Amino acid sequence: MKIQHLEERVIDYKESIKTVVDKKKLWEIETKKLIVNTLKNIVKQYDIGWIVQELNWINNNEAVNITFNSFPSELIDCTNQIPSYQFIQGGTLVFTESYSGDVYVFIMFPFVEQLDNTSLELGFYSPQEITEKLIVEKVDEFLKEMIKWEVPTHKNSLGFVRKEG
Repeated sequence: MKIQHLEERVIDYKESIKTVVDKKKLWEIETKKLIVNTLKNIVKQYDIGWIVQELNWINNNEAVNITFNSFPSELIDCTNQIPSYQFIQGGTLVFTESYSGDVYVFIMFPFVEQLDNTSLELGFYSPQEITEKLIVEKVDEFLKEMIKWEVPTHKNSLGFVRKEG
């Protein structure tokens, strides 16, 4: 193989870098703002103890999330009837910019030592694919997963330690 045969690969490589840069610019100019604004509108319309956070992490990649931060105030009277009830913070839906410029969407479940599943991948999307409709759909999936987390369909022994005899 001669050096000249690399020309096509070199051109493809340059194009790949340009594609990543274009995606990252779109994230910065449009996509991130759309996610933030949509999530803030959801929080404003449905006050169930969640907040929107903007994060800068993992080697300058950014993320936006919606996370359960406090217990819904309208349910406090309900839980006061059970003094041992404990709200576990931390269910989070994350939209993060990946190294390739795509947007990675995943759920982080509240941390409980006895549980193995700490996250659930919802997909990778190009910044152009991120729309208000897609964001709302991902929040809907997140809420469904949090409901399943709170009231699992399969029974487990969470909160109990088995003693081997």
